[in-house]
Amino acid sequence: MSTHTQAKQWLATPLGAHLRQRELALFDEAVADVFGFNAVQIGMLELDLLRNARMPFRVRADVHAGEVRLLESQLPFLNNSVDLLLLPHALDFSAEPQQTLRECERILVPEGHLVLTGFNPLSLWGVRRLLARRQGYPWQGNFFSLLRIKDWLALLGLELVSVRMAQHAPPLASPLWRQRFAWMDRAGPRCWPMMGGIYCIVAKKRVLGMRVIRPQWQKSKLKAGLVATPSPRLDHQRNAEPDE
Repeated sequence: MSTHTQAKQWLATPLGAHLRQRELALFDEAVADVFGFNAVQIGMLELDLLRNARMPFRVRADVHAGEVRLLESQLPFLNNSVDLLLLPHALDFSAEPQQTLRECERILVPEGHLVLTGFNPLSLWGVRRLLARRQGYPWQGNFFSLLRIKDWLALLGLELVSVRMAQHAPPLASPLWRQRFAWMDRAGPRCWPMMGGIYCIVAKKRVLGMRVIRPQWQKSKLKAGLVATPSPRLDHQRNAEPDE
């Protein structure tokens, strides 16, 4: 069974549905204030993660389905053509995660934004992965640490904008037991903020020596000195000259 099929089935489970709601909230918040023209979502097409994006052109792509089919290590987009790129857990299940990030950097415009989510190995979700012996979705994923992702982004010149953690409670299948541990999700951001089961990273592509010129919508005003004005000294001399 392919990873895509496993993911689709798992997201339909109670635990998967719970994760879907949390991921939607994270992406809705992350993309709300990003502006541009072209937005692309790669993977997890069961969720419309671009629904809150303010961009006219939106494309959803995946390895197996979507409007555009692709290889994550060879993205079919032009250089410097995408303003907003979403990677929901794409690195967790990529055969070449570093190459995938290189492709992301290549297609992003200067000052373009990358939003990605991943499973945190230093969490109760990471403990569950060890107990499951890395079998089944999502436990067979890579589960890269936040520190490693930050290092990869820095090497590619992608500046970290923000990091948010979620899912501090254990990944329990039973809705009743999840409700009993819901207090951990409320207390987690304050008590153990870096131990959330998933992280959401927002990064921006920086290009040294390049300045992005944005349109000025306000009417320009004439600067002082651009309009000739009579000099007070000349006026005084003119008044002092005798009449012929």
